[in-house]
Amino acid sequence: MNTVIKIENLGKKYMLHHEHYERRYTALRDVIMDTVKETGKRFFKRGAVKTKDSTVEEFWALKGISLDICQGDRVGVIGRNGAGKSTLLKILSRITDPSEGKISSKGRVASLLEVGTGFHPELTGSENIYLNGAILGMNRGEIKKKFDEIVAFAEVERFLDTPVKRYSSGMYLRLAFAVAAHLESEILMIDEVLSVGDVVFQKKCLGKMGDLTKEGRTLLFVSHNIPTLRALCSRAILLDRGKLLASGETAAIISQYLSDRHETANAAVEFIPRPGANVFFTRAWITDDQGDLSTDVDVLKPFMIGLEFQVLILTTNTEITVVLENSLGVKVLFTSLSDGNNKEFVELKPGLYKTSVWLKENFLVPDVYSVRIAAHYPGTLNIDTRENVLRFNVVETGSTMLRYGQTAINWCCVLGGTKWDIHKK
Repeated sequence: MNTVIKIENLGKKYMLHHEHYERRYTALRDVIMDTVKETGKRFFKRGAVKTKDSTVEEFWALKGISLDICQGDRVGVIGRNGAGKSTLLKILSRITDPSEGKISSKGRVASLLEVGTGFHPELTGSENIYLNGAILGMNRGEIKKKFDEIVAFAEVERFLDTPVKRYSSGMYLRLAFAVAAHLESEILMIDEVLSVGDVVFQKKCLGKMGDLTKEGRTLLFVSHNIPTLRALCSRAILLDRGKLLASGETAAIISQYLSDRHETANAAVEFIPRPGANVFFTRAWITDDQGDLSTDVDVLKPFMIGLEFQVLILTTNTEITVVLENSLGVKVLFTSLSDGNNKEFVELKPGLYKTSVWLKENFLVPDVYSVRIAAHYPGTLNIDTRENVLRFNVVETGSTMLRYGQTAINWCCVLGGTKWDIHKK
């Protein structure tokens, strides 16, 4: 087949500068003495004083990647957070230069790696459509031919003459995807950005990507949504810590990814705070019905998922959610803090909070599950999202599901299945 992207020994290196600080605070007496000793110099040392102790570390986001992608391939890019998926697409999109190796591609590349990629905030929606087309090498006539299709797909007719800096994240996404998908590019690269949109628009985008591949266009798609990858992609690659672990048929690569991901269960984890976040998680854990940390849960007994999070400013519309995903990557449970508060938001004053999410006995079928947690303003902004933070096994100990053997259907209903407790520590 015709190779449209050739990657040879690709690597991307970043230099991480670590500076160590000594915490030293000065009193007014010290300030006065310093002023007397060195007239004309200002000494008002507040906070941290940097020492001479600093180090530089090499970090390889990608290393030794070699891969051929053929025309019409629908390639899913799989891997844990930090595996190098987004870095790979940025290099292939010519946004970032590689540190070593080389890439060659045939045809125009359209990419959607972040909401509003390639948009100029001061330009209107209409102007940005023409700008993106020009970046792809299209002339004005070619863009004009596709203009009405783009606008209809994005559903932003009323805002075409508005600067995109005033668009919501959803409007940004709709227009950005419409431009990337409708302009004449041979290669389309999509990162996890589609998760920003609403469910209806996500389905619309996935349908459009399927149509494009039928036309012979090449697709690279980064996502944690396993069912979507399975349905959309003909092949997949698995990245881990910047290295290519495997490449092949989608089902086999997904199976390897899920196997590796659930290789070690963990019952507790602590988090580094998200910079700039007003609400962020500090800990998460799983306990059995006796209150002991456990990665093995008896199907006949209730268990608890615990969360601890910090709130920095008063908030009245923050939602805390927990999502469970089974070994096939299917999301089988979604529950939120408002579920435990009559579907109303909980007012969160500044402080440290601890929540307990109780799941009833006989609620999940025996399987391996991973936990995703998120703090967000519903429909507008993700504040702190953590993927696959906990992994646990629901163990069969004699439930009524046994009578159905392997034909048991893995489904659950949120109502009545979970109970939330929250208190300020």
